[in-house]
Amino acid sequence: MATGTVTLLGVGDVGPLHEPIAPYSELAKPVLAAADIRFGQVERVYSERGELQLHSGGAHSRVKPYLASVFTDCGFDVVSLASNHAMDWGPDALLDTVDLLRSRGLNVIGAGRTLREAREPAIVDRNGVKTAFLAYCSILQTGYAAGRDRAGVAPLRAHTYYEAFDYQAGVPPRVVTVPHEADLAGMLEDIAAARRRADAVVLSLHWGIHFVPGLIADYQVTVADAAFSAGADLILGHHAHAPKAIGVHQGRACFYSLSNFIMSSTAKSPEKAAEFERRYGVKLDPDYPHLPYGSDAKRSLIAKAVIGRDGVRRVSFLPVLIDKRLRPEVLRGGDPRFEDAVRFMEWVSKDFDHRFHVEGDEVVVTARA
Repeated sequence: MATGTVTLLGVGDVGPLHEPIAPYSELAKPVLAAADIRFGQVERVYSERGELQLHSGGAHSRVKPYLASVFTDCGFDVVSLASNHAMDWGPDALLDTVDLLRSRGLNVIGAGRTLREAREPAIVDRNGVKTAFLAYCSILQTGYAAGRDRAGVAPLRAHTYYEAFDYQAGVPPRVVTVPHEADLAGMLEDIAAARRRADAVVLSLHWGIHFVPGLIADYQVTVADAAFSAGADLILGHHAHAPKAIGVHQGRACFYSLSNFIMSSTAKSPEKAAEFERRYGVKLDPDYPHLPYGSDAKRSLIAKAVIGRDGVRRVSFLPVLIDKRLRPEVLRGGDPRFEDAVRFMEWVSKDFDHRFHVEGDEVVVTARA
């Protein structure tokens, strides 16, 4: 890549439980290697310390430290620890993970020993271009947010209200969500400060409603608009375990969910599977017992951005399909699976300003106008 531009590839959730680890990245590694900067979302903690928090429901979220090799296998440069599972085992396990990943040469954002550290950007200088990365989480249990003297995650919480829209008893209310005012203000301050130090600001957000591909919460749109107004150039979203909309706001792209990239989890019992399908209205895929997040959990994408000293110049995505060995495969133009992936992304993005244009093996994202 010529001096003056960098290529960023960004992916969603990473955190496989099952071994061996090395094969997970073998199909995608050549594509990732071609980028100047690689970003991923950390979905587990890597430690042998800590105590399971009673309200976490996430016993699976702590794994052996050697399993963190998946991040170096993929060649990630920047990773976010701002997730709903980051504090499932308390501050010791979280801070062990921060230290472990940094010892492997990764820039870690979104969590730390204090709120100030959790909100600190990673600034990557490549080819004369400075790119700042910030990360926040909206899906937090009580006590998971970092504080002035407390370890935890950079918060971007949301409030939920239920608004009646019909006078008849029993009609479901409209669900209204708004961002936490102080958290939003803090994030916007961070974006503006990072903008003064870098040529582009990339925002990582662990947010939204999981498993249901077409569903975006109100607060997400509010946050995206505010972030772009404050100076963010690109939003990389995750948490949903399925791909969600790509929307263009103020000329800049928001990936509401990049889906899974390299994930595995424990298989659900028949009873748990039936309960999951009833609750979320999505079917599980019997061919993917260790990806138990719905039949669209095997769909994924890699966000691609070309960044210069004047910000993000071009945004696209690479369609990805996770195979039955849970390896992400980057699809190629002309493959029927590629075309199916583009149709799916058109469907989930239908309520947002966007235009998708296929160029070779990638799908360029612009506004409609």
